[in-house]
Amino acid sequence: MRRRDFFRTATAVGAATLVAPSSAFGQRRADLVLRGANVFDGTGREVREIDVAVTGDRITAVGNALPAGSSEIDLRGFALAPGFIDIHSHADLSLLVNNKAESRIRQGITLEVVGQDGGSIGPWSDAGFEDTRNRYRSSYGIDIDFRDPTGFLDRIDRERPAVNVATMVGNGALRGLIVGNSDRPATDAEMSKMKALLAEQITGGCIGLSSGLEYTPSGLADEAELVQLATVLRGTGYPYASHMRNEDDRLLGAVEEALHVGRLADVPVQISHLKAQGQRNYWKADAALKLIEQARADGVDVHFDRYPYTAYATGLSNLFPSAYRTGGNQAFLRRLRDPESASRLEKACRDKVALLGDWNSVQISSTGASTAWARGGLLGDLARTRGVEAYALTLELLEANSGSVGMIGHGMSEENTAKILAHPLGMLCSDGGSYAPYGPLSGGSPHPRGYGSFPRLLGHYVRDSGALTLETAIHKVTQMPARKLRLQDRGIIEPGAFADLVAFDPATIADQATFNNPHQYPIGVPLVIVNGVVTLREGEHTGDLGGRGVRGSGY
Repeated sequence: MRRRDFFRTATAVGAATLVAPSSAFGQRRADLVLRGANVFDGTGREVREIDVAVTGDRITAVGNALPAGSSEIDLRGFALAPGFIDIHSHADLSLLVNNKAESRIRQGITLEVVGQDGGSIGPWSDAGFEDTRNRYRSSYGIDIDFRDPTGFLDRIDRERPAVNVATMVGNGALRGLIVGNSDRPATDAEMSKMKALLAEQITGGCIGLSSGLEYTPSGLADEAELVQLATVLRGTGYPYASHMRNEDDRLLGAVEEALHVGRLADVPVQISHLKAQGQRNYWKADAALKLIEQARADGVDVHFDRYPYTAYATGLSNLFPSAYRTGGNQAFLRRLRDPESASRLEKACRDKVALLGDWNSVQISSTGASTAWARGGLLGDLARTRGVEAYALTLELLEANSGSVGMIGHGMSEENTAKILAHPLGMLCSDGGSYAPYGPLSGGSPHPRGYGSFPRLLGHYVRDSGALTLETAIHKVTQMPARKLRLQDRGIIEPGAFADLVAFDPATIADQATFNNPHQYPIGVPLVIVNGVVTLREGEHTGDLGGRGVRGSGY
Protein backbone atom coordinates (compact mmCIF):
# COMPACT_ATOMS: atom_id res chain seq x y z
CA MET A 1 0.00 0.00 0.00
CA ARG A 2 1.36 3.41 -0.92
CA ARG A 3 1.69 5.78 2.04
CA ARG A 4 -0.74 8.28 0.57
CA ASP A 5 -3.41 5.64 -0.10
CA PHE A 6 -4.22 5.04 3.53
CA PHE A 7 -7.92 5.91 3.59
CA ARG A 8 -10.27 3.00 3.06
CA THR A 9 -13.72 1.68 3.93
CA ALA A 10 -14.20 -0.11 7.25
CA THR A 11 -13.85 -3.88 7.49
CA ALA A 12 -14.73 -6.13 10.40
CA VAL A 13 -11.89 -6.71 12.86
CA GLY A 14 -11.46 -8.38 16.23
CA ALA A 15 -12.68 -6.83 19.45
CA ALA A 16 -9.85 -7.20 22.00
CA THR A 17 -8.80 -3.85 23.47
CA LEU A 18 -5.94 -2.54 25.59
CA VAL A 19 -8.01 0.34 26.98
CA ALA A 20 -11.74 -0.13 27.39
CA PRO A 21 -14.17 2.38 25.91
CA SER A 22 -15.06 5.26 28.21
CA SER A 23 -18.15 4.38 30.25
CA ALA A 24 -19.71 7.69 29.23
CA PHE A 25 -20.13 6.27 25.73
CA GLY A 26 -21.14 2.74 26.70
CA GLN A 27 -20.91 0.19 23.90
CA ARG A 28 -22.03 2.55 21.14
CA ARG A 29 -20.43 1.89 17.77
CA ALA A 30 -17.62 4.39 17.23
CA ASP A 31 -18.11 7.04 14.57
CA LEU A 32 -14.50 6.65 13.42
CA VAL A 33 -11.71 4.18 14.08
CA LEU A 34 -8.12 5.05 13.19
CA ARG A 35 -6.32 1.78 12.49
CA GLY A 36 -2.75 0.74 13.17
CA ALA A 37 -1.07 4.09 13.67
CA ASN A 38 2.16 4.54 15.56
CA VAL A 39 0.56 6.43 18.43
CA PHE A 40 2.48 9.08 20.35
CA ASP A 41 0.00 9.77 23.14
CA GLY A 42 1.49 13.12 24.22
CA THR A 43 2.90 11.96 27.55
CA GLY A 44 6.41 11.32 26.24
CA ARG A 45 5.99 7.56 26.58
CA GLU A 46 7.26 5.25 23.87
CA VAL A 47 5.25 4.92 20.68
CA ARG A 48 2.65 2.11 20.40
CA GLU A 49 1.10 0.64 17.25
CA ILE A 50 -2.60 0.68 18.19
CA ASP A 51 -6.08 1.79 17.15
CA VAL A 52 -7.93 4.89 18.30
CA ALA A 53 -11.74 5.20 18.29
CA VAL A 54 -13.64 8.49 18.11
CA THR A 55 -17.32 9.14 18.80
CA GLY A 56 -18.68 12.66 18.60
CA ASP A 57 -15.99 15.05 19.80
CA ARG A 58 -14.22 12.59 22.10
CA ILE A 59 -11.76 9.72 21.98
CA THR A 60 -13.70 6.69 23.22
CA ALA A 61 -11.18 3.85 23.10
CA VAL A 62 -7.49 3.19 22.54
CA GLY A 63 -6.10 -0.29 21.98
CA ASN A 64 -5.46 -3.25 19.71
CA ALA A 65 -8.09 -4.60 17.33
CA LEU A 66 -10.90 -2.28 18.37
CA PRO A 67 -14.44 -3.08 17.14
CA ALA A 68 -15.41 -1.76 13.73
CA GLY A 69 -16.48 1.84 13.50
CA SER A 70 -19.00 3.50 11.24
CA SER A 71 -16.01 4.65 9.21
CA GLU A 72 -12.34 3.83 9.41
CA ILE A 73 -9.01 5.22 8.32
CA ASP A 74 -5.98 3.00 7.87
CA LEU A 75 -2.97 4.80 9.37
CA ARG A 76 -0.42 2.00 9.19
CA GLY A 77 3.00 3.55 8.65
CA PHE A 78 1.95 6.96 9.97
CA ALA A 79 2.42 8.60 13.34
CA LEU A 80 -0.68 9.73 15.23
CA ALA A 81 -0.43 12.38 17.93
CA PRO A 82 -2.73 14.70 19.85
CA GLY A 83 -3.45 17.86 17.89
CA PHE A 84 -0.68 20.38 18.31
CA ILE A 85 -1.12 23.29 20.71
CA ASP A 86 0.43 26.62 19.77
CA ILE A 87 1.01 28.18 23.17
CA HIS A 88 1.94 31.56 21.67
CA SER A 89 -0.14 32.34 18.59
CA HIS A 90 -1.16 35.50 16.77
CA ALA A 91 -3.97 33.84 14.80
CA ASP A 92 -6.55 36.09 16.42
CA LEU A 93 -8.93 38.07 14.20
CA SER A 94 -7.44 36.46 11.08
CA LEU A 95 -9.52 33.38 11.94
CA LEU A 96 -12.60 35.45 11.17
CA VAL A 97 -11.13 36.60 7.85
CA ASN A 98 -10.56 33.00 6.70
CA ASN A 99 -12.07 30.47 9.07
CA LYS A 100 -10.38 27.57 7.28
CA ALA A 101 -7.13 28.51 9.11
CA GLU A 102 -5.16 27.12 6.18
CA SER A 103 -1.59 27.75 7.33
CA ARG A 104 -2.41 26.48 10.81
CA ILE A 105 -4.45 23.32 10.28
CA ARG A 106 -1.97 22.07 7.66
CA GLN A 107 0.76 22.13 10.31
CA GLY A 108 -1.34 19.96 12.61
CA ILE A 109 -2.26 22.81 14.95
CA THR A 110 -5.66 22.26 16.57
CA LEU A 111 -5.53 24.81 19.41
CA GLU A 112 -4.38 28.43 19.16
CA VAL A 113 -3.53 30.28 22.37
CA VAL A 114 -3.97 33.94 21.44
CA GLY A 115 -4.08 37.26 23.31
CA GLN A 116 -0.29 37.34 23.46
CA ASP A 117 2.34 40.04 24.00
CA GLY A 118 -0.01 42.21 26.03
CA GLY A 119 -2.30 42.73 23.05
CA SER A 120 -5.48 40.71 23.43
CA ILE A 121 -8.70 41.26 21.47
CA GLY A 122 -9.91 43.96 23.84
CA PRO A 123 -11.26 44.99 26.20
CA TRP A 124 -11.70 48.04 23.98
CA SER A 125 -12.88 51.55 24.64
CA ASP A 126 -15.76 52.85 22.53
CA ALA A 127 -13.23 54.49 20.20
CA GLY A 128 -11.08 51.36 20.00
CA PHE A 129 -14.09 49.20 19.26
CA GLU A 130 -15.34 51.54 16.51
CA ASP A 131 -11.87 51.79 14.96
CA THR A 132 -11.44 48.00 14.87
CA ARG A 133 -14.97 47.42 13.58
CA ASN A 134 -14.57 50.00 10.81
CA ARG A 135 -11.19 48.61 9.71
CA TYR A 136 -12.46 45.05 9.46
CA ARG A 137 -15.65 46.09 7.71
CA SER A 138 -13.80 48.12 5.09
CA SER A 139 -10.91 45.69 4.60
CA TYR A 140 -12.64 42.31 4.88
CA GLY A 141 -16.39 42.84 5.06
CA ILE A 142 -16.42 41.36 8.56
CA ASP A 143 -18.57 42.65 11.39
CA ILE A 144 -16.83 42.83 14.77
CA ASP A 145 -19.63 42.36 17.30
CA PHE A 146 -17.64 41.84 20.51
CA ARG A 147 -15.58 44.11 22.74
CA ASP A 148 -13.41 41.84 24.87
CA PRO A 149 -11.64 38.45 24.88
CA THR A 150 -14.59 36.52 26.31
CA GLY A 151 -16.81 38.03 23.63
CA PHE A 152 -14.24 36.90 21.06
CA LEU A 153 -14.52 33.33 22.38
CA ASP A 154 -18.30 33.53 22.00
CA ARG A 155 -17.82 34.64 18.39
CA ILE A 156 -15.43 31.74 17.80
CA ASP A 157 -18.15 29.38 19.05
CA ARG A 158 -20.55 30.82 16.47
CA GLU A 159 -17.98 31.01 13.66
CA ARG A 160 -16.61 27.48 14.20
CA PRO A 161 -13.24 27.97 12.50
CA ALA A 162 -11.01 25.04 11.65
CA VAL A 163 -9.07 25.33 14.91
CA ASN A 164 -9.85 25.73 18.59
CA VAL A 165 -9.04 29.04 20.27
CA ALA A 166 -8.11 29.89 23.85
CA THR A 167 -7.07 33.37 24.89
CA MET A 168 -5.09 35.26 27.45
CA VAL A 169 -5.79 38.84 28.52
CA GLY A 170 -3.17 41.42 27.58
CA ASN A 171 -1.92 43.91 30.15
CA GLY A 172 -1.42 46.35 27.27
CA ALA A 173 -5.09 46.12 26.36
CA LEU A 174 -6.09 46.73 29.97
CA ARG A 175 -3.65 49.60 30.39
CA GLY A 176 -4.61 51.17 27.09
CA LEU A 177 -8.27 51.17 28.10
CA ILE A 178 -7.84 52.42 31.67
CA VAL A 179 -4.60 54.47 31.69
CA GLY A 180 -4.14 55.22 28.00
CA ASN A 181 -0.74 55.83 26.42
CA SER A 182 0.53 57.98 29.28
CA ASP A 183 4.03 57.09 30.47
CA ARG A 184 3.22 57.09 34.18
CA PRO A 185 2.30 54.63 36.90
CA ALA A 186 -1.32 53.62 37.20
CA THR A 187 -3.17 55.23 40.08
CA ASP A 188 -4.71 53.07 42.79
CA ALA A 189 -8.13 53.61 41.25
CA GLU A 190 -6.86 52.67 37.77
CA MET A 191 -5.14 49.61 39.19
CA SER A 192 -8.37 48.49 40.81
CA LYS A 193 -10.23 48.88 37.52
CA MET A 194 -7.63 46.86 35.59
CA LYS A 195 -7.68 44.08 38.18
CA ALA A 196 -11.47 43.96 38.13
CA LEU A 197 -11.51 43.73 34.33
CA LEU A 198 -8.91 40.97 34.37
CA ALA A 199 -10.83 39.02 37.01
CA GLU A 200 -14.00 39.34 34.94
CA GLN A 201 -12.25 37.96 31.86
CA ILE A 202 -10.64 35.09 33.77
CA THR A 203 -14.03 34.17 35.25
CA GLY A 204 -15.40 34.27 31.70
CA GLY A 205 -12.92 31.64 30.47
CA CYS A 206 -9.60 33.37 29.69
CA ILE A 207 -6.54 31.40 30.72
CA GLY A 208 -3.82 33.84 31.74
CA LEU A 209 -2.28 37.30 31.60
CA SER A 210 0.16 38.32 28.89
CA SER A 211 2.56 41.23 28.59
CA GLY A 212 4.56 42.66 25.70
CA LEU A 213 7.06 44.85 27.48
CA GLU A 214 8.95 45.96 24.36
CA TYR A 215 5.72 47.53 23.09
CA THR A 216 3.49 50.34 24.25
CA PRO A 217 1.32 50.65 26.22
CA SER A 218 2.20 47.25 27.75
CA GLY A 219 5.80 48.25 28.47
CA LEU A 220 4.74 51.41 30.30
CA ALA A 221 3.83 49.18 33.24
CA ASP A 222 6.58 48.83 35.82
CA GLU A 223 7.32 45.63 37.71
CA ALA A 224 5.16 46.60 40.68
CA GLU A 225 2.15 47.13 38.41
CA LEU A 226 2.72 43.77 36.73
CA VAL A 227 2.90 42.04 40.09
CA GLN A 228 -0.35 43.63 41.26
CA LEU A 229 -2.13 42.64 38.08
CA ALA A 230 -0.74 39.10 38.13
CA THR A 231 -2.04 38.51 41.66
CA VAL A 232 -5.50 38.21 40.10
CA LEU A 233 -4.31 34.85 38.73
CA ARG A 234 -3.25 33.55 42.14
CA GLY A 235 -4.96 30.28 42.90
CA THR A 236 -6.20 29.75 39.34
CA GLY A 237 -3.07 28.00 38.08
CA TYR A 238 -3.07 30.17 34.96
CA PRO A 239 0.27 31.70 33.91
CA TYR A 240 1.69 35.15 33.51
CA ALA A 241 3.14 34.99 29.97
CA SER A 242 5.71 37.65 29.19
CA HIS A 243 7.30 38.97 26.06
CA MET A 244 10.06 40.37 28.20
CA ARG A 245 11.32 43.93 28.39
CA ASN A 246 14.46 43.08 26.44
CA GLU A 247 15.82 40.15 24.45
CA ASP A 248 19.35 41.28 23.64
CA ASP A 249 21.79 43.40 25.67
CA ARG A 250 19.57 43.47 28.78
CA LEU A 251 18.21 39.94 28.41
CA LEU A 252 19.28 38.63 31.80
CA GLY A 253 17.71 41.50 33.70
CA ALA A 254 14.52 40.96 31.71
CA VAL A 255 14.47 37.26 32.62
CA GLU A 256 14.95 38.17 36.28
CA GLU A 257 12.03 40.60 36.09
CA ALA A 258 9.69 37.97 34.62
CA LEU A 259 10.70 35.48 37.30
CA HIS A 260 10.33 38.12 40.00
CA VAL A 261 6.77 38.88 38.91
CA GLY A 262 5.88 35.21 39.16
CA ARG A 263 7.60 34.84 42.52
CA LEU A 264 5.99 37.91 44.12
CA ALA A 265 2.54 37.29 42.64
CA ASP A 266 2.82 33.56 43.37
CA VAL A 267 1.69 32.54 39.89
CA PRO A 268 3.14 30.35 37.12
CA VAL A 269 5.35 32.04 34.52
CA GLN A 270 5.60 31.43 30.77
CA ILE A 271 8.50 33.29 29.15
CA SER A 272 7.51 34.00 25.57
CA HIS A 273 9.80 33.13 22.63
CA LEU A 274 13.03 32.97 24.67
CA LYS A 275 16.02 34.15 22.66
CA ALA A 276 19.37 35.95 22.78
CA GLN A 277 19.55 38.46 19.91
CA GLY A 278 22.80 39.66 18.41
CA GLN A 279 26.08 37.77 18.20
CA ARG A 280 27.55 39.57 21.21
CA ASN A 281 24.66 38.19 23.27
CA TYR A 282 24.65 34.58 22.12
CA TRP A 283 26.42 33.48 25.32
CA LYS A 284 23.51 34.81 27.35
CA ALA A 285 21.23 31.98 26.24
CA ASP A 286 23.02 29.61 28.63
CA ALA A 287 22.96 32.21 31.40
CA ALA A 288 19.23 32.79 30.88
CA LEU A 289 18.54 29.06 31.04
CA LYS A 290 20.49 28.83 34.30
CA LEU A 291 18.39 31.64 35.81
CA ILE A 292 15.23 29.82 34.78
CA GLU A 293 16.48 26.48 36.10
CA GLN A 294 17.40 28.04 39.45
CA ALA A 295 13.99 29.71 39.74
CA ARG A 296 12.35 26.38 39.01
CA ALA A 297 14.44 24.74 41.72
CA ASP A 298 13.36 27.52 44.09
CA GLY A 299 9.70 26.76 43.49
CA VAL A 300 8.68 29.06 40.62
CA ASP A 301 6.48 27.19 38.12
CA VAL A 302 8.30 28.55 35.09
CA HIS A 303 8.47 27.38 31.47
CA PHE A 304 9.25 29.08 28.19
CA ASP A 305 8.50 28.72 24.50
CA ARG A 306 10.37 29.35 21.27
CA TYR A 307 9.77 29.17 17.52
CA PRO A 308 12.19 27.07 15.41
CA TYR A 309 13.83 29.87 13.42
CA THR A 310 16.82 32.18 13.88
CA ALA A 311 14.87 35.30 12.90
CA TYR A 312 12.08 37.14 14.69
CA ALA A 313 9.24 39.32 13.42
CA THR A 314 8.10 42.66 14.76
CA GLY A 315 7.42 46.22 13.62
CA LEU A 316 10.10 48.32 11.94
CA SER A 317 9.53 50.93 14.63
CA ASN A 318 11.01 48.47 17.13
CA LEU A 319 14.44 49.38 15.82
CA PHE A 320 13.92 52.47 17.98
CA PRO A 321 13.73 52.66 21.81
CA SER A 322 10.29 52.12 23.33
CA ALA A 323 10.54 55.41 25.24
CA TYR A 324 10.21 57.25 21.92
CA ARG A 325 7.25 55.15 20.77
CA THR A 326 4.82 56.20 23.48
CA GLY A 327 1.67 58.04 22.51
CA GLY A 328 1.03 56.16 19.28
CA ASN A 329 2.51 56.14 15.79
CA GLN A 330 1.93 59.80 14.99
CA ALA A 331 3.72 60.91 18.15
CA PHE A 332 6.59 58.58 17.26
CA LEU A 333 6.83 60.01 13.73
CA ARG A 334 6.88 63.54 15.11
CA ARG A 335 9.86 62.61 17.29
CA LEU A 336 11.66 61.23 14.23
CA ARG A 337 11.26 64.64 12.57
CA ASP A 338 12.07 66.71 15.66
CA PRO A 339 15.69 68.00 15.47
CA GLU A 340 16.01 67.65 19.25
CA SER A 341 15.36 63.90 19.21
CA ALA A 342 16.17 62.91 15.61
CA SER A 343 19.91 62.40 16.14
CA ARG A 344 19.39 60.25 19.26
CA LEU A 345 16.83 58.14 17.44
CA GLU A 346 19.12 57.66 14.45
CA LYS A 347 21.99 56.52 16.67
CA ALA A 348 19.74 54.11 18.55
CA CYS A 349 18.43 52.63 15.30
CA ARG A 350 21.91 52.21 13.83
CA ASP A 351 23.10 50.57 17.05
CA LYS A 352 20.19 48.12 16.93
CA VAL A 353 20.95 47.22 13.31
CA ALA A 354 24.63 46.75 14.17
CA LEU A 355 23.56 44.40 16.96
CA LEU A 356 21.75 42.24 14.41
CA GLY A 357 24.60 42.43 11.89
CA ASP A 358 23.95 44.95 9.12
CA TRP A 359 21.05 46.48 7.18
CA ASN A 360 20.50 43.20 5.35
CA SER A 361 19.63 41.65 8.70
CA VAL A 362 16.38 43.63 8.43
CA GLN A 363 13.78 42.24 6.02
CA ILE A 364 10.56 44.09 5.25
CA SER A 365 7.55 41.82 5.72
CA SER A 366 4.51 44.07 5.33
CA THR A 367 3.69 47.57 4.10
CA GLY A 368 0.83 49.54 2.65
CA ALA A 369 0.03 49.41 -1.06
CA SER A 370 2.12 52.48 -1.94
CA THR A 371 5.33 50.77 -0.80
CA ALA A 372 4.50 47.21 -1.82
CA TRP A 373 7.80 47.17 -3.74
CA ALA A 374 9.59 46.80 -0.40
CA ARG A 375 7.81 43.63 0.76
CA GLY A 376 10.19 40.73 1.19
CA GLY A 377 13.25 42.84 0.48
CA LEU A 378 16.35 43.21 2.63
CA LEU A 379 16.71 46.80 3.73
CA GLY A 380 20.32 47.14 2.64
CA ASP A 381 19.61 45.74 -0.82
CA LEU A 382 16.50 47.89 -1.19
CA ALA A 383 18.46 51.00 -0.30
CA ARG A 384 21.18 50.24 -2.84
CA THR A 385 18.62 49.55 -5.55
CA ARG A 386 16.89 52.87 -4.90
CA GLY A 387 20.13 54.79 -4.54
CA VAL A 388 19.46 55.99 -0.99
CA GLU A 389 21.06 55.44 2.40
CA ALA A 390 19.47 52.64 4.43
CA TYR A 391 18.49 54.80 7.40
CA ALA A 392 16.87 57.32 5.07
CA LEU A 393 14.88 54.48 3.50
CA THR A 394 13.80 53.34 6.95
CA LEU A 395 12.37 56.79 7.63
CA GLU A 396 10.73 56.89 4.21
CA LEU A 397 8.96 53.58 4.79
CA LEU A 398 7.77 54.59 8.25
CA GLU A 399 6.44 57.94 7.00
CA ALA A 400 4.71 56.41 3.98
CA ASN A 401 2.95 53.84 6.17
CA SER A 402 2.08 56.00 9.19
CA GLY A 403 4.60 54.05 11.26
CA SER A 404 3.11 50.62 10.52
CA VAL A 405 5.71 48.53 8.70
CA GLY A 406 6.43 44.87 9.45
CA MET A 407 9.97 43.56 9.64
CA ILE A 408 11.87 40.33 10.15
CA GLY A 409 15.10 40.55 12.11
CA HIS A 410 17.78 37.96 11.38
CA GLY A 411 19.77 37.89 14.59
CA MET A 412 19.86 34.57 16.49
CA SER A 413 22.08 31.49 16.39
CA GLU A 414 21.13 28.01 15.23
CA GLU A 415 23.00 26.44 18.15
CA ASN A 416 20.98 28.39 20.70
CA THR A 417 17.73 27.71 18.87
CA ALA A 418 18.27 23.94 19.05
CA LYS A 419 19.36 24.17 22.69
CA ILE A 420 16.29 26.17 23.72
CA LEU A 421 13.89 23.90 21.83
CA ALA A 422 15.40 20.77 23.39
CA HIS A 423 15.49 22.09 26.97
CA PRO A 424 13.19 20.19 29.37
CA LEU A 425 11.36 23.40 30.33
CA GLY A 426 10.86 24.57 26.75
CA MET A 427 7.83 24.26 24.48
CA LEU A 428 7.30 25.11 20.83
CA CYS A 429 5.36 28.11 19.62
CA SER A 430 4.89 29.72 16.23
CA ASP A 431 4.51 33.35 17.36
CA GLY A 432 2.79 33.62 13.99
CA GLY A 433 -0.54 34.39 12.42
CA SER A 434 -2.91 32.52 10.15
CA TYR A 435 -2.35 32.92 6.41
CA ALA A 436 -3.30 31.37 3.08
CA PRO A 437 -1.73 31.51 -0.39
CA TYR A 438 -5.00 32.96 -1.69
CA GLY A 439 -7.42 35.69 -0.70
CA PRO A 440 -6.93 38.52 1.77
CA LEU A 441 -4.44 36.62 3.95
CA SER A 442 -1.99 36.09 1.08
CA GLY A 443 -0.52 39.58 1.13
CA GLY A 444 2.91 40.67 2.26
CA SER A 445 5.92 38.53 3.01
CA PRO A 446 5.28 37.21 6.53
CA HIS A 447 7.68 35.23 8.66
CA PRO A 448 7.54 31.59 7.49
CA ARG A 449 6.77 30.46 11.04
CA GLY A 450 3.08 31.08 10.35
CA TYR A 451 3.20 28.18 7.87
CA GLY A 452 6.01 25.94 9.04
CA SER A 453 6.86 25.97 12.76
CA PHE A 454 5.52 22.59 13.84
CA PRO A 455 6.62 20.58 10.77
CA ARG A 456 10.02 22.28 11.06
CA LEU A 457 10.41 21.05 14.63
CA LEU A 458 9.54 17.47 13.68
CA GLY A 459 11.47 17.49 10.42
CA HIS A 460 14.57 19.63 10.88
CA TYR A 461 15.15 19.42 14.63
CA VAL A 462 13.96 15.86 15.30
CA ARG A 463 14.57 13.82 12.16
CA ASP A 464 17.41 15.71 10.48
CA SER A 465 19.52 17.11 13.32
CA GLY A 466 18.51 14.84 16.19
CA ALA A 467 18.25 17.72 18.65
CA LEU A 468 15.44 15.90 20.47
CA THR A 469 13.48 12.66 20.18
CA LEU A 470 10.11 12.43 18.50
CA GLU A 471 8.42 11.39 21.76
CA THR A 472 9.85 14.45 23.53
CA ALA A 473 8.96 16.81 20.70
CA ILE A 474 5.35 15.58 20.63
CA HIS A 475 5.09 16.04 24.40
CA LYS A 476 6.32 19.64 24.04
CA VAL A 477 3.51 20.51 21.62
CA THR A 478 0.68 18.55 23.25
CA GLN A 479 0.39 17.50 26.89
CA MET A 480 3.05 19.91 28.16
CA PRO A 481 1.30 23.12 27.03
CA ALA A 482 -2.11 21.65 27.91
CA ARG A 483 -0.96 21.09 31.48
CA LYS A 484 0.59 24.55 31.67
CA LEU A 485 -2.79 25.99 30.74
CA ARG A 486 -4.74 23.55 32.97
CA LEU A 487 -6.52 21.98 30.00
CA GLN A 488 -6.59 18.40 31.23
CA ASP A 489 -8.81 17.00 28.45
CA ARG A 490 -6.63 18.15 25.55
CA GLY A 491 -3.10 17.35 24.47
CA ILE A 492 -3.34 13.61 25.12
CA ILE A 493 -4.65 10.47 23.42
CA GLU A 494 -6.75 8.60 25.96
CA PRO A 495 -10.44 7.74 26.37
CA GLY A 496 -12.46 10.80 27.34
CA ALA A 497 -10.06 13.34 25.85
CA PHE A 498 -11.22 15.63 23.08
CA ALA A 499 -10.60 14.13 19.64
CA ASP A 500 -8.01 16.64 18.45
CA LEU A 501 -5.64 14.46 16.42
CA VAL A 502 -2.94 14.78 13.77
CA ALA A 503 -1.42 12.07 11.59
CA PHE A 504 1.95 12.72 9.97
CA ASP A 505 4.74 10.90 8.23
CA PRO A 506 7.94 11.16 10.32
CA ALA A 507 10.02 10.38 7.24
CA THR A 508 8.73 13.27 5.14
CA ILE A 509 7.18 15.93 7.37
CA ALA A 510 8.86 19.25 6.62
CA ASP A 511 8.26 22.96 6.35
CA GLN A 512 8.30 24.45 2.85
CA ALA A 513 7.82 28.14 3.65
CA THR A 514 10.94 30.28 3.32
CA PHE A 515 11.77 33.90 4.08
CA ASN A 516 11.75 34.66 0.35
CA ASN A 517 8.66 32.57 -0.43
CA PRO A 518 6.65 32.19 2.78
CA HIS A 519 3.19 31.32 1.42
CA GLN A 520 3.83 27.59 1.09
CA TYR A 521 2.12 24.76 2.95
CA PRO A 522 4.20 22.11 4.72
CA ILE A 523 4.34 18.49 3.58
CA GLY A 524 3.87 15.20 5.39
CA VAL A 525 0.66 16.01 7.31
CA PRO A 526 -2.21 14.08 5.66
CA LEU A 527 -4.85 14.05 8.41
CA VAL A 528 -6.06 16.50 11.06
CA ILE A 529 -9.14 16.02 13.24
CA VAL A 530 -10.57 18.79 15.44
CA ASN A 531 -13.18 17.84 18.04
CA GLY A 532 -13.94 14.73 16.02
CA VAL A 533 -14.32 16.62 12.73
CA VAL A 534 -12.01 15.51 9.91
CA THR A 535 -10.73 18.84 8.61
CA LEU A 536 -7.65 17.73 6.69
CA ARG A 537 -7.85 14.48 4.73
CA GLU A 538 -5.19 13.18 2.34
CA GLY A 539 -3.48 16.53 2.84
CA GLU A 540 -6.44 18.51 1.52
CA HIS A 541 -8.81 20.75 3.45
CA THR A 542 -12.26 19.18 3.64
CA GLY A 543 -14.04 22.43 4.49
CA ASP A 544 -15.56 20.74 7.55
CA LEU A 545 -14.86 22.96 10.56
CA GLY A 546 -14.85 21.76 14.16
CA GLY A 547 -13.11 24.50 16.13
CA ARG A 548 -14.58 26.19 19.17
CA GLY A 549 -13.68 28.56 21.96
CA VAL A 550 -11.73 26.76 24.67
CA ARG A 551 -12.30 28.17 28.14
CA GLY A 552 -10.41 27.63 31.35
CA SER A 553 -11.27 25.03 33.94
CA GLY A 554 -12.84 27.63 36.23
CA TYR A 555 -15.37 28.80 33.64
